[in-house]
Amino acid sequence: MMPRRWRRVVAVATVVVVGISGCGWRGVNSLPLPGTEGGGPGSYEIEAELPDVTNIQQNSRVRVGDVTVGRVTRIERKGWHALVAMRLNGDVDLPANVTAKVGQTSLLGSLHVELAPPTGVAPVGRLHEGSVIPLSHGSAYPTTEQTLAALSTVLNGGGLGQVQDITQAFATAFGGRADELRSFVTQLDRFVAQLNDQKDDIISATASLNDLAAQFADQKPVVDEAFRTIPDALAVLADQRQNLTEVIDQMGRLSALAADSTNQVKDSLVKELHDLGPVLESLANAGPALTRSLSFFLTYPWPNETIDKWFRGDYANQTLIIDLTLSRIDAGFFTGTRWEGDLTELELQWGRTIGQMPSPYTVGNPLIVPYHLDQGP
Repeated sequence: MMPRRWRRVVAVATVVVVGISGCGWRGVNSLPLPGTEGGGPGSYEIEAELPDVTNIQQNSRVRVGDVTVGRVTRIERKGWHALVAMRLNGDVDLPANVTAKVGQTSLLGSLHVELAPPTGVAPVGRLHEGSVIPLSHGSAYPTTEQTLAALSTVLNGGGLGQVQDITQAFATAFGGRADELRSFVTQLDRFVAQLNDQKDDIISATASLNDLAAQFADQKPVVDEAFRTIPDALAVLADQRQNLTEVIDQMGRLSALAADSTNQVKDSLVKELHDLGPVLESLANAGPALTRSLSFFLTYPWPNETIDKWFRGDYANQTLIIDLTLSRIDAGFFTGTRWEGDLTELELQWGRTIGQMPSPYTVGNPLIVPYHLDQGP
């Protein structure tokens, strides 16, 4: 027979086990453990959506900058990712856009959730009771298994085993060529230095090219219209191909005729050019006088050089000699025309010669004395 005291202990243990199994017993970690963070006054609970929580358990630590500030209270599945509930100390002050990562303290250490302010963006808001960190801000560090698997790939299937072959190939290529290698390194250093000196020009050229590309982009409608028009223009050229061929052929014949004509008259042409040389030389020699004479046309009929002697303020000095004899009119107005000499001949018939008084035959003014056919000089 079992003593009554032990029967009571067994009954209590049985009731506790039955009660715990009815509440879903999940081990000791499912119960709040003494000495963990996140249970003091002002503590609050948040949730984080994580793509993978690996082997993390309840009561795992929640850390901020290697300092434990809370614990994991619940892990659930939400769709295709995990939803982790955490309880933090009341003095934890983090922005609402905080990031959450599953990390490991060492290669064989325990797992924990690491909270950190966002990088690259400004902090927004503040974490509070019921805050949810979205999946876009959740991630996980590589686990020990993933690290060892990657290292195994590098050591076994990677290129690490070929390092010796590469080193040996370099040694064979550079063996006995120390001077050439040294010269190459020197020239490479000089090239890099010159390239560095021209970096401003390179940047300027790049900027100019960028501006040119921008101008082409601005002219895109024009370029598109040109591309649409070019096929029609090529079609017109194709239709006129026979005419263009004929024109080119005729131009070839014309060139042949011009060459033949030039060969035939080249001696005469050379002689004419040779005779033209003195004329051009004389014209060049008369250049100063010719340019000076151009000033006369601006002040005709008074020379520009002496116009200040004629026009003096509000009056002008002028002396005129008017010769209305027929020979002067003939020489002044009809020289080189079909009437050249007619007036002079008429004046001679009237008995007047240039530079002489009227002939005695006229016995008076030749303009009013009757004219006789038999009179002469």
